[in-house]
Amino acid sequence: MIAIQFNRVSSNKLYIQIYDQILSEIQSGTLQLGDKLPTERELCAQFGVSRAPIRQALSALEMKGYIYSRQGEGVYVKNTKVQEEVLADESLINSVSPEDIVEARMNIEPLIASLAAQRATSDEIGLLRKTIKQMELETEAGHYVPETDERLHMEIARASHNDLFIQFITVIIQAMKQQEMWRFIRDRTVTRPDYRDTNFLEHKEIIDAIEKKQADKASELMTQHMQNLFNRYWKD
Repeated sequence: MIAIQFNRVSSNKLYIQIYDQILSEIQSGTLQLGDKLPTERELCAQFGVSRAPIRQALSALEMKGYIYSRQGEGVYVKNTKVQEEVLADESLINSVSPEDIVEARMNIEPLIASLAAQRATSDEIGLLRKTIKQMELETEAGHYVPETDERLHMEIARASHNDLFIQFITVIIQAMKQQEMWRFIRDRTVTRPDYRDTNFLEHKEIIDAIEKKQADKASELMTQHMQNLFNRYWKD
């Protein structure tokens, strides 16, 4: 493994700065085809950050074809040629960042779930039950369908009877659809059988709490679901 000393990064869009530095080492020839990158722990120490932005940067590099990973072995350089679509790609740098999406959801959705538990009508509960049933059937068939997940969260937002929260969730869902790296990481995590099953069970518990008018529990379960979402995307 090549000895490289990276510079610490500032707090603004950490993963983009990390991406740029690693890509620079690849394109300059310091890291060559087949070379192994430093471990995540070493990269965390050199950049002075947590594992989350390191994983985001590595995911972006892998998505662009510069590196590949071998489970249990490490990350290696796959391509050293300069590509036309580097980080200036609109879906990576100009759209809402994955960190923004996670942070917004972790802070907003527990409150929305609490309000939904207090305000949901019988018709809205019926819609939630119908959607969670569809998610159950998809999970049993071995599929994760993001549109079903998104619809469930939108229905919870509508059940809050707060027009601004409904708009917030609409914007967040649109950001997830537009953010290429969010989809890339989602498709490598939530689609796994263990995560897919757990994802369904977490949603089912939230809907149960909303139906039973248990506002505090609905908020607590949504908080845990969002934390688990963060862990699945950036830590596991």
